Amino acid sequence: MKRSTKRSTKRAPGVGGAGGRPVDHGAWFLVLPALIPILVLSVGPLLYGIALAFTDSQSGRTEPTQWIGTLNFQDLLHDTLFWDSFRIGLLWAVGVTVPQFLLALGLALLLNENLRFRPLARALAIIPWAMPEVVVGIMWRLVYNPDAGILNETIRDLGLGEGRNWLSSLATALPAVIVVGVWAGMPQTTVALLAGLQNTPRELHEAAAMDGAGAWRRFRTVTWPALKPVALAITALNFIWNFNSFALVYVLTNGGPGGRTRLPMLFAYEEAFRYGQFGYAAAMGCVMVAVISVILACYLVGRLKAGEDA
Repeated sequence: MKRSTKRSTKRAPGVGGAGGRPVDHGAWFLVLPALIPILVLSVGPLLYGIALAFTDSQSGRTEPTQWIGTLNFQDLLHDTLFWDSFRIGLLWAVGVTVPQFLLALGLALLLNENLRFRPLARALAIIPWAMPEVVVGIMWRLVYNPDAGILNETIRDLGLGEGRNWLSSLATALPAVIVVGVWAGMPQTTVALLAGLQNTPRELHEAAAMDGAGAWRRFRTVTWPALKPVALAITALNFIWNFNSFALVYVLTNGGPGGRTRLPMLFAYEEAFRYGQFGYAAAMGCVMVAVISVILACYLVGRLKAGEDA
């Protein structure tokens, strides 16, 4: 009599899941401690801010806060100062993100080479990242100082003129602040791109070099395809971070002169804490969250399409 070689496919209830893998019903209890800070510190304030945008909340009021629906958003549509700050915020975000990426890419390619003092060079490259934004702002205010700043002193020593008040001029305030933003944010982009470069197999570069490919062709056909996912991710994050900038510009110019560097976050801050219009400022925050959500959605859709094409 032959013994059956087929094994029973029946499992006890709750023992296995799809594909026969065991289901850990206690996993939620392990994840819960990590979810609580996110819910309390991120999701909770976000929902409260959205709710606040539909009220007439103001500082110093004796009457209770009233629900006013979309009135704050209707006023926001006709607020030319806000939309002007929104335009400045987009100029700032693009003006910082693009040079930041290009310079960081060049620096990452350099630091990926077999330099003699490569560890020291890498350590020096991330120094701006280790400095708080307030410290960076104070330091660059000294650099841009019209009387004793190192920039104007250098211009005078080279005989190029008497210098100028970079942060108080309507023509140079925003470009001067953009330079600081690029300098302060470049290290984190460099680190991300350098990590992507080090994950690129050197065998591919060697094979391309043996086939007679030059440096530019090797970058275009080997380096960039491997680096592209990291580049897209860090660029999207940089744009969001730069669009939400506050501390650096606040220390450098406080939104001046004449509102030329008043980013949306600065405008919302002034409405909330200088003029006490909490509901109106919350509506501004909702608009900025919506813009960032659209950017994230476009990025995620692009990544999904790229994954399907691959």
